[in-house]
Amino acid sequence: MMDDMEKRFSDKKLYERMRLWEFADKYIFEPIDSAITDSYLSISRTDGSMNLIGELPQCGDMQSPNVRLVFGVIGMLRLIVGSYLFVITGRECAGTYLGHPIYKVSTLGILPCNLSLDGSSAELKKMEAEFSTLLGAAEKTHGLYFSYDVNLTLCAQRLHELGDESKFLPLWRQADPRFLWNDYILEALVDNKLDPYILPVMQGSYQHFEAALGTNIVDVSLIARRCTRRTGTRMWRRGADLDGYVANFVETEQLMHVNGFTASFLQVRGSIPLLWEQIVDLTYKPPFQIVQPDEGPRVAQRHFMDLVKRYGSIMAVNLVNKHGGEGRLSERFTKVMETITNSSIRYVHFDFHAICGHIHFERLSLLYDQIEDFLKRHRYFLLEVEGEKVQEQTGVVRTNCIDCLDRTNVTQSMIGGKMLESQLNQIGIFGDDEAISAYSFFDTCFKKMWADHGDDISIQYSGTSALKGDFVRFGKRTMDGIVKDGINSLVRYYLNNFADGIKQDAADLLQGHYIFSSSRGLPSPSQSLGVEVFALNMISDISYMLYSGWDLASELHQLSKLTVECSQTNLAFSSHGINKQRSKSSHGAG
Repeated sequence: MMDDMEKRFSDKKLYERMRLWEFADKYIFEPIDSAITDSYLSISRTDGSMNLIGELPQCGDMQSPNVRLVFGVIGMLRLIVGSYLFVITGRECAGTYLGHPIYKVSTLGILPCNLSLDGSSAELKKMEAEFSTLLGAAEKTHGLYFSYDVNLTLCAQRLHELGDESKFLPLWRQADPRFLWNDYILEALVDNKLDPYILPVMQGSYQHFEAALGTNIVDVSLIARRCTRRTGTRMWRRGADLDGYVANFVETEQLMHVNGFTASFLQVRGSIPLLWEQIVDLTYKPPFQIVQPDEGPRVAQRHFMDLVKRYGSIMAVNLVNKHGGEGRLSERFTKVMETITNSSIRYVHFDFHAICGHIHFERLSLLYDQIEDFLKRHRYFLLEVEGEKVQEQTGVVRTNCIDCLDRTNVTQSMIGGKMLESQLNQIGIFGDDEAISAYSFFDTCFKKMWADHGDDISIQYSGTSALKGDFVRFGKRTMDGIVKDGINSLVRYYLNNFADGIKQDAADLLQGHYIFSSSRGLPSPSQSLGVEVFALNMISDISYMLYSGWDLASELHQLSKLTVECSQTNLAFSSHGINKQRSKSSHGAG
């Protein structure tokens, strides 16, 4: 029996390091950590076809390949004629998840398999070249994580509930498709039954710290899983689609390990689950537009029924303003929720800006008073020293504002802190009235973890770090934080109008939301992408410098000049080929 289990485990083991041999007509991947390697993966550079071979080709004067190290094959994307292979060329160990190492992708490589282009028409070559430009944006995707040993797409509670048979499946078959970033581009590897090469990748965030509480060493991690069903950038993906999948849906798991106990607490965030959008039009805050209002109740019901199925009871917390443009959208959401709420779905509207203003975020205690009974009833997942389940989490808080970034992260960090205190109390480390804030070093680490978490999620959706991050990081609003928020808001404006279109197109390609076919009428990019790619790269650099506290005067001057240049080249909406008809198609099912 043990030999059989060991064989099954060995069969699902992933290759962690490989030599990539780049021959003129093929790529060959040689696993170098496996004790016995009896085959190598060969991929044609002509058409991307794959097969396993028994030995490496002989190298000589006529065939001298380039050789380099890679850490995983994560998929293949087919454009009009050629295919493009995605490999991990750089990784950083980010920490551990349930005792297993997890890695962050530091660099991606894209290997062209497009020699068949040589026999294609000039028109196809031109279109291939134009659309392959999108791969540059894909190559810069932020926040990709993976593990060779554990399924990162499942929270601790779901992993604990996996049956013995499921635990022996390859990691990609265990994965939750919602959080499998490379789900679509893995298809070629899956079709060729290349399980040892199929590395599941998740987009999100991972933070971790370890600190003492008295004589106890407490290990705390925060992991975010971004849903791929309605992925995209801030102004280009709003609301829900007809299936009820929402933009910027993120599952956040807060994990604690201490004295042999493991506790896990889940929260989720996501856009208001109605059909709505903001069309980029060069104004600072484009108006909210309700699309197909009659479908709203059905879409919201699909969304919440799916959440109940996955998480149990739901507490929906709406942080949006009650007045102005946000108020009209919020009023529609509130009316829809009146028809949906039941014993499993509760709804609270907490006007964050009206109650907390710009500096009094301590007033979030008023919100906690309204949801405390829900949190205490549905608890968190807890394992004792021997790995036995003490209790499980039976419901989640779903938080939204407009972007589900800034107000949402402040609120989720408050809830996370309260639940961590509850866990420490149950385990016996805290007394009834003890709080994290009484331990300054621990409190500082906890706040920094949540602030970094919010920044990562915000960068992926909006292109900048989160607003109001100074409160999460320091427990109060600061002048530096207020100034940084103003600059970040300006950078978001530029991104929305001049750079996010190409990022949205790249995301749609990678997730299979737009599929190429040489036999269909393809829209060609309406402009040269040079200025737009320049804007995307430059603002990405500026966001990083802002996050690092650099002086931005000269960069902002460049941005102002870029505005004029973009306007003159008619790139105001940053939308070429794929996204030209966004207002007509972005809420379709899928």
